[in-house]
Amino acid sequence: MTIPEAEERQTPYGWPEERQPAQGTRAGDRRSDLPGLTPGAFTPESARKDFPILHRTVNGHPLVWLDNAATTQKPRQVIEALAGYYSAANSNIHRGAHTMAREATDLYEAGRAAVADFLGAPSPDSVVFVRGTTEAVNLVAQSWGRARLGPGDDILVPVLEHHSNIVPWQLLAKETRARVVPVPLLADGQIDQDAYADLLSSRTRLVAVSQASNVLGTVPPVREMTALAHRYGAKVLVDGAQAVAHLPVDVTDLDADFYAFSGHKLYAPTGIGALYVKPEVLAGLRPWQGGGNMIDSVSFDRTTFAPAPHLLEAGTGHIAGVAGLLAALNWFTSFDLTAVAAYEEALTAYARQAMGKVPGLEILGSAPGRIAVLTFTVAGRDPAEIASWLDQEGIAVRAGHHCAQPALAHYGLTAAARASFALYNTPEEVDRLVASLLALDGSD
Repeated sequence: MTIPEAEERQTPYGWPEERQPAQGTRAGDRRSDLPGLTPGAFTPESARKDFPILHRTVNGHPLVWLDNAATTQKPRQVIEALAGYYSAANSNIHRGAHTMAREATDLYEAGRAAVADFLGAPSPDSVVFVRGTTEAVNLVAQSWGRARLGPGDDILVPVLEHHSNIVPWQLLAKETRARVVPVPLLADGQIDQDAYADLLSSRTRLVAVSQASNVLGTVPPVREMTALAHRYGAKVLVDGAQAVAHLPVDVTDLDADFYAFSGHKLYAPTGIGALYVKPEVLAGLRPWQGGGNMIDSVSFDRTTFAPAPHLLEAGTGHIAGVAGLLAALNWFTSFDLTAVAAYEEALTAYARQAMGKVPGLEILGSAPGRIAVLTFTVAGRDPAEIASWLDQEGIAVRAGHHCAQPALAHYGLTAAARASFALYNTPEEVDRLVASLLALDGSD
């Protein structure tokens, strides 16, 4: 999975810099000692050197960033891309005839092409830029759902979903008198596929499902779920926010009608994300916001609209964000992503085993093939207390409901702590986490 060379050469002013693959096979790279990894494969050390923030201290301790499901840190290539855009290429796009406008437009559209390539989309024209997954889901609700949902129609939403893939459908269902139908979970955190099959019917208009859960790490069989939904004529929206940094994504293979992700969970800036829409579905979408950029001509008698994807991108987009997203994709895809996935799988298994040594600690969910997310409780300890204790040791984890209250309620909980890992985390950081949790147990 690579970004086309043409997109790398499109700016004459030296931004973005050429990709510099950070492979773990160069002399001097150290392989983390995890069982099952091939010598010479990806190493987190080869990635960590690109992250300035990972070299800071917090409360007098080296930072251990284990809040990656909330947001990933940014490599220097992304930081430099943002600075480079604003210092050398800042201009509005699509509507200017001067040199910098052309350069900024080329950069923006190179970002769109890079996203399409990364997702396995058939064309850049099937990619819409948005602020993130939340805006993408709301766009689909308003631009597709409002015109197609009515009384008695069903929207199937698994219990493991993030609030951003629940609340927009509730709001729309209230307006259209459709129904949001929850799909239950099994004890191990997997979606109950028998229940899912039983809930599908001729009334089902949409299935909204995450490719990976932000609280349980569960990876549903999205391809099979999509194929089954299509038998009933339903569309499928896939929330890829947690998946894109951990799993290979091919929207054509998934046959998804919609696929959304947020850049800030993929080493890119906040405020930028993308929505893939299957071309034949995209052709039927209507504008969801009006303004500049999305029109062809405007008069007080009649307005005609630009073709998609610009039809769905009213106003000035987050141009610098796209520059950062392009740099993030170039950086991320310079690694052997199969090796990255193998490393994360081994690190998660190591963390799960190590955390099992902490008295009273329970990890939620045990679904096979989960991503690098471990949500846990410790008997007698409030999750906020756990997070505060770890913070004093420079260890950042998340505590709360993780914007997934129904998933926690499945386990009888209202809050939990969560450690989530990325390609730059190490076994040594896991050891620090476990040592701190053991010290918490003896702190009374």
